[in-house]
Amino acid sequence: MARITAIHIYQHDLPVVGPAYKMALSSLTALDTTLVEIVTDTSISGFGETCPLGPTYQPAHASGARAALQDIAPHLIGMDPIQTLNISRRMDNALSGHAYAKAAIDIALWDLSGKLLGQRVCDLLGGATATSVPSYYAIGITSPEEAARIAREKQAEGYARLQLKIGGRDIEEDIAATRKLFEVRAPGTRIALDANRSLTTRDAVLLSSACRDLNFVLEQPCDSYGEIRALAGKLHHPLYLDECATDLATISGAIHDNVADGFGMKTTRVGGLSPMRAVRDLCHATNRPLSCDDAWGGDILAAACVHMGATVHPHLLEGVWIAAPYISGHYDSDNPVTIENGRITVPTAPGLGITPDTSAWTHVATAS
Repeated sequence: MARITAIHIYQHDLPVVGPAYKMALSSLTALDTTLVEIVTDTSISGFGETCPLGPTYQPAHASGARAALQDIAPHLIGMDPIQTLNISRRMDNALSGHAYAKAAIDIALWDLSGKLLGQRVCDLLGGATATSVPSYYAIGITSPEEAARIAREKQAEGYARLQLKIGGRDIEEDIAATRKLFEVRAPGTRIALDANRSLTTRDAVLLSSACRDLNFVLEQPCDSYGEIRALAGKLHHPLYLDECATDLATISGAIHDNVADGFGMKTTRVGGLSPMRAVRDLCHATNRPLSCDDAWGGDILAAACVHMGATVHPHLLEGVWIAAPYISGHYDSDNPVTIENGRITVPTAPGLGITPDTSAWTHVATAS
C-alpha cells in the first residue's frame, strides 16, 4: 500500500499565442496555472493542475488556488492515494468549498493511481470507447467576416464542431456574426453560440428569434440560473448550461427543471475527475449531451479532459476542448496532447500519460 509522503505546489505562466483571446467579459494574453505533484513512498508521483480563466470568469483565481492547496496539503500526508473518496472527504474537512483548487489534488490522485496500478486513467474511469475523441474550436469575439474566415479554416482542419463566442456588444453584431458563420458552415458541422453569461434575457430571446432558421445550441446566455430558467419556452434553440453547472446538485436540478438540454462541463469547476464521473453518469442516465473541457490549462488538464471524454458515450459527447491551439509550449515534449484532424488521441501510458518537466515550473510550497 502506497502512502503520500509529500505534495509539491507549482506555478507556471501559459502565454496566449497571437493576439488577445476575447470573450464577452474578458480578454486574455496569458494564463496563470497551478500544478501539484503528489509524491509517495514508492517514489511514484502523480500530477494535477487547475487554471482559472482569470479572476472574473468564475469565483476562482490562481493565487486563491495556491493558497487553498497550501492549507489542504498537510492534511493529506500519510494517506493512501488510491482512496480518492476518503481523501476528498479529508479535503472537505480541512477547507470548505474551493472545488477548483481541490480538483488539482483529485486529478493528481487519478494520475498516481493509474501509475501505481499500471492502468490508464480512462480505464480506471470505466473504459475508453475509442482511441481518440473529437475536439471543437472556440472562435473568440470578432467581426462577422473574421469569424467566417476562421470557421472555414478550422473546418478544413477537420473540426466537426465550432463554438462562436458572443456577447459584450450590440446584439445585432452577434446576430450578424452568427449568420455570417452559417454562410460558410459545411454540412454536418455543429455550431454552439457561447455568451459566457453576458446576455440579458431580452437579448437572448431576440437572438434566438432572429436566428430561428439556424441550427445551433445556445450556451450559458445569462449570468444566473434564475435568468436562464426564465427563458424556458421563449427560445427556439437548445440551451446548455456552462458556468452555472457548478456541482452535481445544480446539474441534477437543471435536468429536473427541464432547464438544460445539455452541458458545457469544466472538470476543475466541479472538483476534478471524481465528481465529473458522477456528472457523466447522470448525463448518461438522462440522455443529456455534455462536453468534457476545462477553463484553459496545459497538458495535464488537457489529458484529464481527454481521458474523461473517452469514457462518455459517443452520441452524448459534444467534444473535448483543450487550450493547446491557443497557448505555446508543452509539459512533456515527448507526449504532448495535441489536436490532429479535429481529434485528440487518448494517451496510452499509465495514469494521465504525461511526464512533465517540472524544472520549467516555479516552486511555491511543499507539504511533507
